[in-house]
Amino acid sequence: MKVAVVGATGFIGSAVVEQLEERELEVIGISRSRRQYKGAIKGNVSSHLGLDIGKAEEGVYDYIGRPELLIHLAWEGLSDYKSLHHIEVELPRQYYFLKRLIQEGLKHLTVVGTCFEYGKQYGSLHEGLPTVPCTSYGLAKDTLRKALELLKNEYAFSLTWLRLFYVYGEGQARSSLYSQLKKAAESGLEVFNMSGGDQLRDFLPVERAAHYIAEIALMKGDFGVVNVCSGEPVSVRSVVERWIREKGWNIRLNLGYYPYNEYEPMAFWGSTRKLQRILKEGVQWEPKSDRG
Repeated sequence: MKVAVVGATGFIGSAVVEQLEERELEVIGISRSRRQYKGAIKGNVSSHLGLDIGKAEEGVYDYIGRPELLIHLAWEGLSDYKSLHHIEVELPRQYYFLKRLIQEGLKHLTVVGTCFEYGKQYGSLHEGLPTVPCTSYGLAKDTLRKALELLKNEYAFSLTWLRLFYVYGEGQARSSLYSQLKKAAESGLEVFNMSGGDQLRDFLPVERAAHYIAEIALMKGDFGVVNVCSGEPVSVRSVVERWIREKGWNIRLNLGYYPYNEYEPMAFWGSTRKLQRILKEGVQWEPKSDRG
């Protein structure tokens, strides 16, 4: 089977490519510039393509090799979730790129979404809840999903929307909590400034997230929204302290230095019921108790 990965050199994309390489597949890695591949992906990919999705014209599906399945992870501007860039620039360019692929024959599409689509809802969040995003990023992603769902009324294709929670690991963006902590510790700083750390979040190592993404995408099912998460609420402070212990870093925490984000509730995590059922049985599943 031929599988294309858009955003193949990114933090999560490169991990997904590694997962796909373990199977007998023809993997097409796509990024904004082909030069980005140098050192960005481990192992061998069947082909590397440079593509600015905002400038994709007619024939783009032929250009990328007419894959049977496309896994879409590309999104720019993640350093600022509140920026209007997500709505004004990313949303239209993402939608028209994916729409063109579908119009030209793509039959199976998996797109990575975000837990920010849920907005400031507390507790265990399941896929049946209404979305109430309160950031530009969350709104743009949620709107893209809804637009693709409407597109299914005109074209025959399967759509799986994988809603990621807090993925972490090596190679993450410099602005992420893990990367900032690592930089501070390896720079020899004695103190790491952070919030109070009492927020409950759902953290997942990138290798595990990539495994889930690859496994579900390769089923080529029409699964709709699926949470990709651990299902386990843990405090941010306890996660940071665990990272310090595991890495043997000599640094102490200055808790309460930063205020809590106003666009996040104090406690939320993902329900894994649908995720686990799909991984076990490979079928669509909507429990009655989870219907919002």
